[in-house]
Amino acid sequence: MKSDVVLEITPQVLLKAYACGIFPMAESADDPGLYWIEPERRGILPLDGMHIPRRLARTVRQDVFEVRVDHDFAGVMDGCAAPAPGRRKTWISGRIRKLYGDLAALGHCHSVECWQNGALVGGLYGVRLGRAFFGESMFTRVRDASKVALVHLVARLAAGGFTLLDTQFITDHLASLGAIEVSRRDYQKRLDAALDGFGDFFALPATASGADALAALGLDQSSGGSVAF
Repeated sequence: MKSDVVLEITPQVLLKAYACGIFPMAESADDPGLYWIEPERRGILPLDGMHIPRRLARTVRQDVFEVRVDHDFAGVMDGCAAPAPGRRKTWISGRIRKLYGDLAALGHCHSVECWQNGALVGGLYGVRLGRAFFGESMFTRVRDASKVALVHLVARLAAGGFTLLDTQFITDHLASLGAIEVSRRDYQKRLDAALDGFGDFFALPATASGADALAALGLDQSSGGSVAF
């Protein structure tokens, strides 16, 4: 469900909106308005139900990418806003950039980034509130970069006592990694429970290794095949 009412949104208003199960989007990068979105069906990635194929686990374990947290938040937003195969337009407008940048400055928005040869090659960003993390967008410039960032995110959330990872919607990419859809009512119950408490986003080091991430997920060095944790 989308509301077409354009409202003035501050970082504080945005956090209250997330706590109510809604979030803003713009129609396009040039759209000056922001609109409240409340999907009938909500995408989530259960923190005990991510699927990690053997090849992806090996890529994580071998530290093919250097994974950093909150090192270049603006760069991640740039990557998420850039055109990609199957997506010529972006909903990440100037107001979205400013709003989430302000949230990052307040410590409520974080990026997980994959670096290779000194270049940012993939990553994601999202909002933290209580024991919930609301994934906003991800991008990749090198194969598996966004998937590795997501594995590190889930490991970080699991280590920090989070209970909800909201993906907003389901894509084939997310579904292949274990994301599911739940009803609005079910989502609200999960959200209410997650808001009761505090998740430590930095329970893992800001530059955690692949071994650190897999250990946080209970996967040992010999784990192989299609793994669910």
